[in-house]
Amino acid sequence: MTSPSPAAAAAAAPEPRRSVTAAVVQAAAPLFDTQAALTRAEELIREAVADRGAEVVVLPEAFLGGYPKGLDFDITVGSRTPAGRELFRRYHAAAIDVPGAEVDTLAALTRELGCHAVVGAVERQGGTLYCVALFFGPGGYLGLHRKLMPTAAERYLWGQGDGSTLPVIDTGTARLGAGICWENYMPLFRTAMYAKGVDLWCAPTVDDRDAWQATMRHIALEGRCFVLSANQYLRRDAVPADLDPVQGDAPDTVLIGGGSVIVSPLGEVLAGPLRDGEGILTAELDLDDLTRARFDFDPTGHYARPDIFTLHIDESARTTVTSS
Repeated sequence: MTSPSPAAAAAAAPEPRRSVTAAVVQAAAPLFDTQAALTRAEELIREAVADRGAEVVVLPEAFLGGYPKGLDFDITVGSRTPAGRELFRRYHAAAIDVPGAEVDTLAALTRELGCHAVVGAVERQGGTLYCVALFFGPGGYLGLHRKLMPTAAERYLWGQGDGSTLPVIDTGTARLGAGICWENYMPLFRTAMYAKGVDLWCAPTVDDRDAWQATMRHIALEGRCFVLSANQYLRRDAVPADLDPVQGDAPDTVLIGGGSVIVSPLGEVLAGPLRDGEGILTAELDLDDLTRARFDFDPTGHYARPDIFTLHIDESARTTVTSS
């Protein structure tokens, strides 16, 4: 029997599997305690990498800085109060600067661990706060995405991002992007991200409704990308005692109910949704599933109709004052 040539043998050998282990963290973000939130973020990222083998870790929306679920800041139409202004001062003080000490700490951590991480935070710039997703990798801090449109009452806490912070990060094995909470409902935002070639769609959120699961599966199927959604699980007893959330003051009252999930590019749930407590979900992502899924649908490629539909994206920075 004739032995196959080396070239034929190589051609017959199975291709190595390209995969990434991803983790989504579901945990409570300490409110008005930045150092505690940073310490908790470090612990959770380290656990996901060291104990779960994660190469990409996603933390929830506003994990650094906190999400003040159920607080109204004494806002009524046409009226503010001294108590509400003082509460905002506390919230502003708990936000982080970018660049800043908290960013440096997490950058050092991902350099040490050799992983990528997407961390929800509240960024402070002057008198304005922004809800952001911070990107980190083995090389340290990689950039941020500012939430384009704060939802409902979030608008009296956070400013709007502009088109200059819409990154899709090439990790060397996959392209990483983020849509924060209800940005995931913005069709043109999704289209812009699909056009940038996002492979791992990270969705830091505080939306714990059942309908959120349908949205995550739809985006995975529409974008032919993996979706990694990390939500908080927050109870009343994790919030400072001097606050009065509208949900009530019983210690076991759930303010944010979780629902973190990992979804495949064909809309199949790979892990989760996680309910009723904190935890870390992991899944091994077969990156060749991206190509398999795009065989019959590519939303900004062969299934698009640029002769009929086009989208213009303004990625310039919008500032109030410029110097020539």
